[in-house]
Amino acid sequence: MNVEVAYAGPEGQAVLSLRVPAGCTAWEAVELARPGLPAGVEADPGRLGVFATKVAADRVLEAGDRVEIYRPLTLDPMEARRRRASGR
Repeated sequence: MNVEVAYAGPEGQAVLSLRVPAGCTAWEAVELARPGLPAGVEADPGRLGVFATKVAADRVLEAGDRVEIYRPLTLDPMEARRRRASGR
C-alpha cells in the first residue's frame, strides 16, 4: 500500500512517498523513510500524527495515510501568549 511521510522544520522539508506492506505502523514508516529525511532530523515515536491528528507510534496505517513527524515546541504556548499580550 502507498503512504507518505512528511517533515517540515529548520533542517528542511520532505514529503516522501513509500510503498509499505499491509500492517505497517506509523513508526515503521518513519524508519523506512529515514534515509530520505533531511540531515539532523531526530524523529521521536511520541511525536507522530496522521493527517494532523496525533497518533501512537504503533498505529497501523491505511492506504493513503500521511504520517507527519512533529518537532518539539521551542516555547511553551502559555509563555508565547504572555509575550504577545505584553507586546514583547
